[in-house]
Amino acid sequence: MAKTIYILNGPNLNMLGKREPGIYGGKTLADIETDCRKRAAVLELTTEFRQSNHEGALVDWIQEAGEKNAGGIVINPGAYGHTSIALHDAVRAVNPLPVIEVHLSNIHAREPFRHQSMIAPVAVGMICGLGPMGYTLALEALAARL
Repeated sequence: MAKTIYILNGPNLNMLGKREPGIYGGKTLADIETDCRKRAAVLELTTEFRQSNHEGALVDWIQEAGEKNAGGIVINPGAYGHTSIALHDAVRAVNPLPVIEVHLSNIHAREPFRHQSMIAPVAVGMICGLGPMGYTLALEALAARL
């Protein structure tokens, strides 16, 4: 049976394709979901792809992934990645479930307040600045760990 990877997306990612395409690109979140499902199938994984603008929903889904013995989590926490101790604690609570943080833009080349990640210290890795490809690379990395 294929392992399920939770792919979780935080605030404003529902606006991809419309919001600042010079920074985030022209793909919609639905396009990224399609790319992830295709790559997961090749890797013999299944995906649970979700988005919320609400921090508590993301915490609930991280906990759900841990309770359901998922294969791992790919999370693009959006702005919550820079501010959320709650997401940090949720990821820490599901350890040893591997979590990879993804950001479409290079957070280290942007405003100083974006340079810090609350997720990175409890994640197995971070991919940033590679656009939508970061999601499929994270799936590759999780598949290699399984």
